[in-house]
Amino acid sequence: MSGSNRRGIALMIATVFAFACQDGFSRHLAETYNTPMIVMLRYWVFAAFVMALALRRPEGLRAAVATRRLPLHALRAVLLVGEIAVIVWGYTLIGLIESHAVFAVCPLLVVALSGPMLGERISLGRLVAVGAGMLGVLIILRPGAGVFSWPALLPLASALLFAVYTVLTRLTARDEPNFPVFFWPAVLGAVLITAIGLPNWEPIRPLDWLFVLLYAAVSVISNWLMLKTYEAAEASAVQPFAYLQIVFVSVIGIVIYGERLAPEVVLGTAVVVGAGLFALMRERKPAHG
Repeated sequence: MSGSNRRGIALMIATVFAFACQDGFSRHLAETYNTPMIVMLRYWVFAAFVMALALRRPEGLRAAVATRRLPLHALRAVLLVGEIAVIVWGYTLIGLIESHAVFAVCPLLVVALSGPMLGERISLGRLVAVGAGMLGVLIILRPGAGVFSWPALLPLASALLFAVYTVLTRLTARDEPNFPVFFWPAVLGAVLITAIGLPNWEPIRPLDWLFVLLYAAVSVISNWLMLKTYEAAEASAVQPFAYLQIVFVSVIGIVIYGERLAPEVVLGTAVVVGAGLFALMRERKPAHG
């Protein structure tokens, strides 16, 4: 396995841990306040952060944010805002663990899309890993056991939005500097969600401002780590490790929110992680179909 893929895997694990912490904050806040307002506050801090970085760039603000792909960045902004709002709403209806049980299809969607959209070769070994991962997802979702109520459609829709966003991020990072790829979804997304969230403003209790600030800070870190992950390695090489997010989220759901971890979730997670380890073993060998 190449050094770049090892670094990409480490970054992916850090990324999904940060996203799991972010999910914990978002559930708490969205259960108290409306979802558009919470996502808006997060974006305000995110946009302020990237603006501060832009102003400090040695080449100057205009050169730092110059892009030939503004429509694509606008599409990425819409996808990311939609993904965040939909999944946070899902947390308030079916909890963190059940939401991520459904959202676990997202890495499989990214692996599937990385071939036709990015031109990355997906070997037979990786296809086997995807198939095993899908079996694990079915075990987690427990068809017919009540998970597939209409709220389960929210994380499913969020998974599709985020998979497309992830692949488009990798695509834009190929032929543009890293900073515009990071900058534009934050700024354009802040404009979009402000138009939706500001009319829904609710007074925030003083203690909850601390949670808002922590939530916003973790969102900045998680998105930065995600960008660095896909700079370091192919999406299909690191994506199996994104399944570890359900492990981190389950710990938060159980310890903080008293959610129940069903035996099927444990078994399914073991299958999915095993598929990721198999993909790692295949990565060490030359791809031959």
